[in-house]
Amino acid sequence: MKYVYTVLLSGICVSLLLIAMKSEASTPRDPVFNKDPNLSPEYVSRGSDKTPQQSRALYLDLMKRSLTDRLYENDEKARIASGDGHSWPSRAYTMIGLKRLDNLHFCIEDVLANNVPGDLIETGAWRGGATIFMRAVLKSHGVTDRLVWVADSFEGLPKPDPNYPADAGSKLHEETELAVSLPEVKKNFSRYGLLDNQVKFLKGWFKDTLPDAPIERIAVLRLDGDLYQSTMDGLNNLYPKLSSGGYCIIDDWGAVPVCRQAVLDYREKHGITEEIEIIDWGGVYWKKK
Repeated sequence: MKYVYTVLLSGICVSLLLIAMKSEASTPRDPVFNKDPNLSPEYVSRGSDKTPQQSRALYLDLMKRSLTDRLYENDEKARIASGDGHSWPSRAYTMIGLKRLDNLHFCIEDVLANNVPGDLIETGAWRGGATIFMRAVLKSHGVTDRLVWVADSFEGLPKPDPNYPADAGSKLHEETELAVSLPEVKKNFSRYGLLDNQVKFLKGWFKDTLPDAPIERIAVLRLDGDLYQSTMDGLNNLYPKLSSGGYCIIDDWGAVPVCRQAVLDYREKHGITEEIEIIDWGGVYWKKK
């Protein structure tokens, strides 16, 4: 039944996307955004003809509600938990919640509006939800010159490395629920009609894949590694590629103290002084100068 719902939803999403893209061809995108009170929250351009922007906003709002499973979950406590990012949901494709999806949406819209160069990447993708949303935003704008990078072991988390004592005692590598295979993540992209040549996968431990990742510039960097080592691997190898005006998003800041410590250590070492903005109880972000 879940598959039937997903297929039906995918058809609705694609229909809205086609409407937005068809209208966009005749209406230029205004980079100034306004919140539509009927959405939760969305970014709608000011202009003489709001139809393309509203169609895009409706499509992306529907994507958020689907990826967090709020469309199908009837239990109110479960709905609240999935919306707040407080649970490991059984069906949803992301566990980051609506506020962090809204933040990701804002960051992507901002780099597009301001022509900040670079691709989009998440390190630690789980079932692929956040990166599926990244691809949805790009496609809704008709962007063809940026890639979405999905970096994950697709085997769960690594065992603690003795070289990183902050991770000693972590049992996250024993959580089989965090191990989602690459074929399954690709299938999730396909269900939304978003698996194409603008989506690239980096399979393996971050220490092995990120140093030589063929990424020139990054506009949005989203780190969700759950460990000190994984967070530091992402920052060491990818932050230097983040463009000025781009965004660095840290998913585990409030939930995993060693992740927060890795961020603070990296920022201090490299003299990063940009203000850290709070997204919700778990996530933070900043805009690179």
